[in-house]
Amino acid sequence: MRSLLVLVGLAAICGAAPAFASNCESISDSDARNHCRAVAKKDKGACESIRDSDRRNLCRAEASGNKSHCESISDSNKRNQCRGVAGGKDSAGSCESISDSDQRNHCRAVARKDKGPCESIRDSDARNYCRAVAGGNKSPCESIKDSNLRNRCRAEAR
Repeated sequence: MRSLLVLVGLAAICGAAPAFASNCESISDSDARNHCRAVAKKDKGACESIRDSDRRNLCRAEASGNKSHCESISDSNKRNQCRGVAGGKDSAGSCESISDSDQRNHCRAVARKDKGPCESIRDSDARNYCRAVAGGNKSPCESIKDSNLRNRCRAEAR
């Protein structure tokens, strides 16, 4: 569950308007907060203070929409997740090699901007996050129990 929420919380390229970046400020984890800021503002500079290099490169890819940053990610599932969400519909095929079915469905949904695959995600918070980001509608965010993920969702769904 924790690894899924980390990927879900970090793996949605949706380019929310800067006004939504204020939702990021109440996220307690500093790396997740900086990632949220970067994606909400489309400013990869906010990624530079993220300690973990894989998370930093995922952040760079999402904030810039440039999937070349994904190639430096050591974990193959995270690298494919990054390729799928940062590359858009043309890169949705990268999602297919993700071994975890929930992560694979999230990647498919976000890459294709189709919330259908979200319905197969077992965790309700992750499913609602996926619905909001892939569907471009913030209302599912309000059903998320985890406050950090709810605020991340509000910042990224549009």
